[in-house]
Amino acid sequence: MNYDFRFTNKNKPVLSHWSSVFLSMFFFLISFFSFAQVKSSIDSTKIKIGEQISYKIEVEADTTDLVVFPEGQTFSPLEMIESYKVDTTKNSAKYNLIKKYGLTQFDSGSYTIPRQKIIIGTKEYFTDSLKVEVNNILVDSTKQGLYDIKPFIAVEKSSSDWWKTALLILAILALAAFLMYWFIWRKKPLSEEEEIALLPPYERAKLALKKLDETDYLQQSELKGYYSELTFIIRRYLDEKVYDRALESTTDELVHRLNLLKDGNQIELSKEDIRNIETILKRADLVKFAKSAPDVELAKIDRNTIDLEIDNVKEALPEPTEEEKLLDQQYKEEQARKKKRRKVIITAALSLFLILATFVGFSIKFGFDYVKDTIIGNDSKELLEGDWISSAYGIPPIYISTPAVLERVESKAIDSMANAKTTMFSYGSLLSSLNIVVSTSKFNVADSTQIDLNLAVNGSLQMLEKNNVRDILVKREQFITPNAAEGLKVFGSASFPTPLSDQYRKGNYVLLAFTTQNILQQIILIWDAEDPYANDIMDRVLHSVELKKEE
Repeated sequence: MNYDFRFTNKNKPVLSHWSSVFLSMFFFLISFFSFAQVKSSIDSTKIKIGEQISYKIEVEADTTDLVVFPEGQTFSPLEMIESYKVDTTKNSAKYNLIKKYGLTQFDSGSYTIPRQKIIIGTKEYFTDSLKVEVNNILVDSTKQGLYDIKPFIAVEKSSSDWWKTALLILAILALAAFLMYWFIWRKKPLSEEEEIALLPPYERAKLALKKLDETDYLQQSELKGYYSELTFIIRRYLDEKVYDRALESTTDELVHRLNLLKDGNQIELSKEDIRNIETILKRADLVKFAKSAPDVELAKIDRNTIDLEIDNVKEALPEPTEEEKLLDQQYKEEQARKKKRRKVIITAALSLFLILATFVGFSIKFGFDYVKDTIIGNDSKELLEGDWISSAYGIPPIYISTPAVLERVESKAIDSMANAKTTMFSYGSLLSSLNIVVSTSKFNVADSTQIDLNLAVNGSLQMLEKNNVRDILVKREQFITPNAAEGLKVFGSASFPTPLSDQYRKGNYVLLAFTTQNILQQIILIWDAEDPYANDIMDRVLHSVELKKEE
């Protein structure tokens, strides 16, 4: 290449104008062809503290290439606050992919966004580094008042509210139990009428006569009411002890019945006693229906006569036999059993209603399946809500949290790991609803040899196929752990075998693969697609994965 040198008056050579233009175009073309597939840009090179800038990466790739964009805090010293979805457009046989990030910085100064690595197929590309100026926000202290720093405020540590729910449930149960005891099982104090009803017929009749004496029928000359009460007392006593239709019978019918009982030697009542009862009953009929008005003193004599005849009837009644006493006792016991059975039925009905109401209420709030699984029990739910174990497996260690301890198992090497020393830890199996496998393989290759993660994952998928897994759908993307370890994530759905050889179940799987020098680390997660608790378990396991290099 010929350069056109010229000399200034200071005898210093400079390139001619055309040579400068030629060199600029040459280097521009080299730069263009070197980074034709990847471009990066920012919407502003100067921002204020805390202001967001948009960082954009543009990639042109074949439709068959797998493109992995950077994730995590790879833009340090700037902080990534948001990662937007990839915008994809098709141009002939190529895809134009645009990935945007929101970046910021909270300290003023001049910063450089480092080069970012993009993987296209099996090749790695790097963007240019970009400079950003972060400026302070000017504050006019003459217009903005300045205040002292506020003191620290003590904040109480938040705690779970499960005890509040438990306390509420216990309070509701206690209230329900108290109400059922108070209105059903409690021995209520008897009213005066109930206490009188429990007395034997003789004592009840005597007490009724005393109550009649306390009334003012005779003082007000209300003989109709007086004789109605008086005859009701003797009729009721006879109804309970002598003739069970005494209350509804006419006077003649009742007297006729008493005579028959006397003649049949069923009651030792004299003719005079029967005549006295007949006389008072007929006088009462005249008072009630013929408006007869006997003397008040005669009414008092009739009262005393009824009192005497009640005693005579009591003495005339035969003593109850042992069989009658037994039947009476059995009757009382049967009545007590019926009363208790009625209480039990009412209590059971109310308890069932409360249980159903509580179940419906919690189902509305927490969901039917959750309440059902809480009551009946669900293995996946118990694993999710139980005590989890955080541990390290293999060398270098894989840190992971699982609902149960992973046990060491013998590894079955596939073709891609034939020359590898593998340690494997597992929970469950392909036949169970949850299967977690963590493996570390050390290959006998040179340190400079890079392990192909895609080949390693393909080997794991082949292993699944050999174990009778069908209809495997595969998706791939980059995976970055919380401590910034980068790997490959392969995930999707498949049909997994069941203990019944001719049946399959729908399931999901995730394969994570990481490599460093001659070491391959893999995590396999498999679970039932229709188990919501299993989805939550595997999501929690996935977010707990961390890798640390061997020291």
